[in-house]
Amino acid sequence: KLKQQRTFYTLKNYKLLQSNIPIFYGYPLFVDSNGSLWTACGTGVYFLDDENEWIKISDGIGNNAEGFEEAFYLREINNKLYAACAGGLYILDDPDDNEWKDLSFGIKADEVIKSVGKQKNTSFAYQQVQHGTGHALQVGLENVPRDYDGTIYVFPGDMGLIDAETVSFFKQEFEKSGADMMVLTGIYEGAIEENYYGRIVRVKDKDAKGVKSKYKGKVIEIIEYKDILQLDKKKAYVTKYKKKNFKFTQKELLENREFNSGVYAFKAKPLFELIDKIGSNNVQGEVYLTDLIGMFNENGYSVEAVTPKNQYVLMGFNNKSVLKEMDAIAQKLIYEKLKDIILIEDPNDFFIHEEIVDELLELDKRGIILDIEIGKGTYIGEGVSLNSNVRLLRNVRVEGNVSFGENVQVGSGSKITSDSNSLTKIGNNVTLKGACIIQNSVIEEGSFIEHSILIKKKVEKNSSVKFYLPDAEIKGSLVNL
Repeated sequence: KLKQQRTFYTLKNYKLLQSNIPIFYGYPLFVDSNGSLWTACGTGVYFLDDENEWIKISDGIGNNAEGFEEAFYLREINNKLYAACAGGLYILDDPDDNEWKDLSFGIKADEVIKSVGKQKNTSFAYQQVQHGTGHALQVGLENVPRDYDGTIYVFPGDMGLIDAETVSFFKQEFEKSGADMMVLTGIYEGAIEENYYGRIVRVKDKDAKGVKSKYKGKVIEIIEYKDILQLDKKKAYVTKYKKKNFKFTQKELLENREFNSGVYAFKAKPLFELIDKIGSNNVQGEVYLTDLIGMFNENGYSVEAVTPKNQYVLMGFNNKSVLKEMDAIAQKLIYEKLKDIILIEDPNDFFIHEEIVDELLELDKRGIILDIEIGKGTYIGEGVSLNSNVRLLRNVRVEGNVSFGENVQVGSGSKITSDSNSLTKIGNNVTLKGACIIQNSVIEEGSFIEHSILIKKKVEKNSSVKFYLPDAEIKGSLVNL
C-alpha cells in the first residue's frame, strides 16, 4: 500500500489506473513530501492530481523518451525532483524547463586526467562529493604542502578561451599590486536580467553615514546572484569594510555589471590560514570560494581586482549553446591570426590545432612564404607538420604524427593519420587525387596516389598508385547482384 495523506492506494486501484495508461506497468511509484503520487516511464515523469488524473510534467532525461527505460528511481528533496538510473543522477529544477541536469559527480574524472596527460609538476585531486567551489579548492590544496610560501592561482576548468596573454597580465598585476588576494573580474555586456554571475561589491564614495571613504573602489566581497535575489527589496543590504558600514539596495546589486570570473590569485600563507574556515551560510548551502574575499578583509589582508582587455576570455561553457558560441569565437580568433599568412576557403568551417597555428606564425616571422591552402571543412589536428605550398582541399582530415613535404596536394574527403608511435610522411611534389586514406605510411617524393587506401605501406619515389584497396575481410555472404 502507498499512503497519500489519509488516502490509501491499493494495488488493485493502481492496476485499474494502468488499464487506461498501460505504459506505467512495472515502473516504481513514490509519494513526495506533499503526499502526491509520482511515477516515471519511457515517455516521461507523471504525478497523480486530486482528480486521479495522471499529469505529465517532463519527458525523459535529456528530452529523450527512452531515458527512463532502464532501472529508475525518483525522489523529491527540497521541492526538487531527482532521478537515478543507469545513465547517472539527474535533477529537474523547474518542470516548466523540461530539462534534466546531470549530477553524476566525477563521472569523467578519468577522461580529464587522460586529456591533461602526464606533465611535470602536475597532480590531480578528486572531489568525490561536490560541496561548492570553496570545497573544491580545499580538496585541491590537499596536494600542496602547508609550508609552501609562493603563489596559488585558481582557474575554472570550463574557461576554454582564456589565453597566455590574459594569464600573463593577471600574474603581473598580482605581483605588482602587493595584494594578498586578487580576483579577475569581467564586465557583463548582455541584458542585465540575464546576468547570473556573482557581483563584485566595491567600496562606495561614501559610507552608510554619508562620510566620504578613502577606500573607494576597494573590493569588499562577492555576492552570488541567487543570494541577491533573496534580499529584501525594501531594505538596504549592509556590509562592512575596515569597520565602516556600506549600504546597497537589491536593485543596485542586480544592476552591477562587474562580475566574478572565478579566476583568483592568492599568497599561500593567508590562504592556508583561512581556507578551512569558510562556512556555508547561503541559499545553496555550499562552501563558496567567494567568501574568502570578506574573510581576507576581516583578517587585515588586502584584496584587489583587475579586468582583462578582452571580455570573451572569461566565458565559461555551462550549456551547449554557450559552448557553440565559444567555438565560433575561437575559430574567428584563429582566422584573424592566419588570414594574411595562409588561404582559408571558409572562415567559419575549418579547424587548425593551436600548436600548428603557433608554428605557422613563427614561420611567417622568419620570412618563410607558406602559400598554404585550407579547404572548407578541413581539420588539421595536433602533431601535424605542414610545409610550403601544401593544398588541402575540402573536408580533408589530418591528425597525428603526420609530416608534409613541399608542393603537396590532397584531394577532397581524404584522411591522413598516424598512431602515436608511428609516422606518416608525405614527400615533396606528391599528389593525392580523390578521397584517399593514408595511415602509418610513407609516400616518397613525386608520387601520385588516386582513390586508394594505404595502411602501413611505403610508396617509393615517383610511383603511381591507383584504386588500391587492402585485402577484404568478409563475414557472412557477399555475392554479385
